[in-house]
Amino acid sequence: MKILRVCSPAKINLFLHVTGRREDGYHTIQTVFQLLNWGDHMTFELTETAGIELSGDTNDIPAADNLILRAARVLGQPDRGAHIHIQKHIPRGSGLGGGSSNAALTLLALNRLWELGFDQDKLMAIGTPLGADVGVFLLGRSAWAEGVGDTLSPLTLPKRWFVIAQPRCEVSTAEIFRHPELTRHTAPITVQAFFSGAARNDLQAVAMSLYPEIQRAWEWLNSEAAPALMTGSGASVFAAFDTEAEARSIATRAPANLPIVVAEGMDRLPEMWEVK
Repeated sequence: MKILRVCSPAKINLFLHVTGRREDGYHTIQTVFQLLNWGDHMTFELTETAGIELSGDTNDIPAADNLILRAARVLGQPDRGAHIHIQKHIPRGSGLGGGSSNAALTLLALNRLWELGFDQDKLMAIGTPLGADVGVFLLGRSAWAEGVGDTLSPLTLPKRWFVIAQPRCEVSTAEIFRHPELTRHTAPITVQAFFSGAARNDLQAVAMSLYPEIQRAWEWLNSEAAPALMTGSGASVFAAFDTEAEARSIATRAPANLPIVVAEGMDRLPEMWEVK
C-alpha cells in the first residue's frame, strides 16, 4: 500500500490589517503569510476499505469540527479509503494555522494518493470554504493576502529565523472579530510599505485585553527582541532574527512556563514523499 509522509507546517502573519467589513459580516484584511519549517507530522496510507480512519492527536475534536475529516469528505470520494495519522505540535487557537494546514495537506495528499488529478484551482475551490487560511497552504507559498485572506499573491521573503512564544490559552477567532473595540477600517497599504516596516496586527490589542497570557508573553518577548508581534488572532507572539544563533539565544531566556519554538521561515511548502 502507498504511504505518504508530510510536514503540515505552521504559518505566522508578519502583519495583519483589518481593512473593512462586508455586508455578509466577513472582515476584509491585508496580511503576509510566512510559512515555517516546523509543524505537525501527518502520514497517509492507502487502504482497501472505503472511508477515512484517523489516529493520533485528534481524539478531543468532534468529527463534525475536525478539519482533516471535513477535507477528506469534500473531495467527494466515498468509495475510496485511507488511514491518516497525525502527530500534533501546533497548538489549537494559537494563530499558527494548524487546522487549516492539516486540511490543506489532507487535500494535497489524498489527491495524490487517490490519483484524482485535481489541479490547484479545483483544490482551492473545494478547500477555501473550510477556512480562510486553507488557501495559502494549498498555494504552497508564503504570500501577500487580501480579501478575506483568499486573494493570494506569492511573495519571496527575506531569510529569517523566528522565536515563537505560545501562551497557554486557546483563542476564539470569532470572539476577537466580534469585539466592539476591534479596529476595522485600517487604510490599505502596499507591498513596498510592508517591506519598509509599516505594519502591525489590528487584532492584537483586543486579544491582549481578553487574554492576559498573551499580554505577558508579548511583554517578555518585546523586551528581549523588539518588535514582537502577535500572529493571527493569537495566542502566539513572535520576533524575527537574522540568524538561528540569535533566535536560540533569546529562546533560552524564556520564562519557565512559556513554551517556545524556534523555526526558520520558508517560501515553499516541503515536498511530500512516498514511503512505499
